Parts: sequence; C-alpha cells; structure tokens
Amino acid sequence: MPSRSASARRSAGAGVQAINRKSSFVESSQRSGAARHDGNTLSKEVGNAKSSGRGLFKFRRKHDSHEERQPRSVSGMQTDAAKATSGAFVDARKLADDDVLDRTLQETTGALGIMSRPKVVDFNARLKEKRKAGLRSIVSHVAITVVSLGVVIGLVWLLFFSPVLRLEAANISISGANEWVSEQQIRDIAQQQAGKSLLVVSTNDVTTKLKDIPGVTQAEAKRKFPQGMEVTVTAQKPAAMLKVGDSALTAVDSQARVLNSVNGASAEGIPVIEVESVDSGLQNRAVKEALKILSALPESMRSSVTAVKAQTQDSITTELNGGDRIIVWGDSSELKLKMAVVDKIINDPTKIGDKHQVDVSAPYRPIIK
Repeated sequence: MPSRSASARRSAGAGVQAINRKSSFVESSQRSGAARHDGNTLSKEVGNAKSSGRGLFKFRRKHDSHEERQPRSVSGMQTDAAKATSGAFVDARKLADDDVLDRTLQETTGALGIMSRPKVVDFNARLKEKRKAGLRSIVSHVAITVVSLGVVIGLVWLLFFSPVLRLEAANISISGANEWVSEQQIRDIAQQQAGKSLLVVSTNDVTTKLKDIPGVTQAEAKRKFPQGMEVTVTAQKPAAMLKVGDSALTAVDSQARVLNSVNGASAEGIPVIEVESVDSGLQNRAVKEALKILSALPESMRSSVTAVKAQTQDSITTELNGGDRIIVWGDSSELKLKMAVVDKIINDPTKIGDKHQVDVSAPYRPIIK
C-alpha cells in the first residue's frame, strides 16, 4: 500500500513537471511571436516615416555594460537582466533614440517660433558671387591705378610743362654789367633757359657760361619763383691795354682775354703794354704774368701806372706817375706780400728817401735804388 502511494506521487510529480515545461514553452513561443510582430510593425512604421519625409530615426541597442552602470531599481534590474538573456528579444521602442527630426525642427525654427526653410547651399550661386567679388576687386584696383596715374600725370604737367612755373624772358633781371661787359651779352646767355620750368632751369650752366665772358670774374644765377631769375655778375675793368705800334689799343682782362668795349669806353687810367702783335702778346708768358700783377693792384695804384715792361716773366716792371716811382715785381708769386712791402716803402719818406726804384722780386730782401 505504501509503495503504491509513492509511485502515484511520483507519477503525479512527473505530470506536473511536464505540464510546467509545456506551459513555459508555450509562453516563450508567445513572447517570441509577439516580439517578432512588434519588430515587423516597427519596421513598417520606420519605413512609412522615411517615405513620408516626417523625419529620420536612429536606433541603437544598449550594451549590457552600459546598462549595468545606470542606477536602477531592483525590479528594473531583474527585468533588464531577464531581457538581456542571451537569445532574448529586445523591444526597440523602449530604447533611447537620437531624435534627428526634433533636432532638425529646432534648427529650422526662427526667433518667433515660425518654421523657416533650412538654408540650402547653392554652389553655382556661390561661384557667381565669388566671380562678382573678384570682378569688383579688379575694377576697384584698376580705378585706383587710373586715378593715381592721372594725379601723377597732372602733377608732372603742372610742375614741368604748364605756364605756372615757366621762366619768362621778361622776368630775368641782370646786374653788374659795365662799359666793358655788355648787359645784352649776359641777357643772351640767361635767356637760353627761358620757356623752361624753373625746376629744370640749370643755374650752373648759366653761371659757367657767364664766367666765360671776358671781364667777368664772378657770376651767380638764382631762381626767382614763380617765373623769374636773377643774374648777378662782377665785371672788371681791363687789366691792361695792348698796344701794337701806333694802332688802336686792345683791352684785355687778367686772363688774357680780349674785352669788347661798350659805347666807346674810355681807356684812361688803364696800364698799357707794348707788344709786337695782339695774338703773340696774349700767348706770351711775360705778358700773362704782367696782367696777373696789374689786375691784383689796388685801384689807386693801377690808376697811377703809366708804363709796363714785360721783357721776361721774372722781370715785370711798372712805372708810376711817368717814372716818379719804378717797381720791379719779378713774377706774380707772393704777390700780396710784395704789394704790402711796396706800399710801406713808397709811403714812408724815411724808407724811400730820394730814391725812385723798389725791387721786391725777393720780398724778404727788398732793394731800394
């Protein structure tokens, strides 16, 4: 009797276990079918959302390690653990998603909450804008260059070609001419610069040409803005008159250049040197030394010279007041010292006494005869 009860109990337990296993299998099959049905439904919804343009959804599955780090309740952990069982289905609707549609709506919503159209980059339009900007830059650069060139050309014309700074012949002033140096001769040289801009007028050229005029020892030319020029010369009287026999006298300066008289200038008070011919006299070394000495004498002494002898270049002799005093100069070396010695001797009666000749060819040892 006891054995029959035990076997009955074992048979009943085995039946219960079989029923439980069958229930678990059925329940698992139902869950799998439901999950497959939900997945198919969700796939259809996503496809419909894509085709209708309402947005784009992204789905991602959470990893077990990430889920373990999230704080959950005990029941939630048990549920997730059950779901994370290998081979189990996961409900994608309960996963966190990156809502692209919502972000897109936020980016295209204006300040007043009004939907605005997203900005679309049109590369052709951008290319056209870039070309227009480049064209504008080129046009502006060309315009600036043209304006700058025009300003430079205008400035060059104003300074060098316009009548604003043009030297006018009527505005050339001349001073310093005398009866031996013609003012017209000086003006002819200065007027060669007329018609030019004062900025390019060569005053050095004018000065050089004026100094080449016989009798001119100094010359200076200055610009006088806006349209004038001032010329100043220092013209000397003839250093001597060259006399050939009984012919007319020829005036020469200290550089042995022939002077042209102006309006019949007087030769009174100018020393006279007798020569064989004017040309040979101008080339003679003794005559050139005599002209240097005569041109250096003070006007008071030059006016008293009545005769000049130039036999050799070391024996230049002058007669004062018709032979009252005879000065032997030798050559033109140390001329300032020689003139100082002569002036001291002839103006000091205690030195000259009744003698008439003073030889200063050796100025440190003058000889009085």
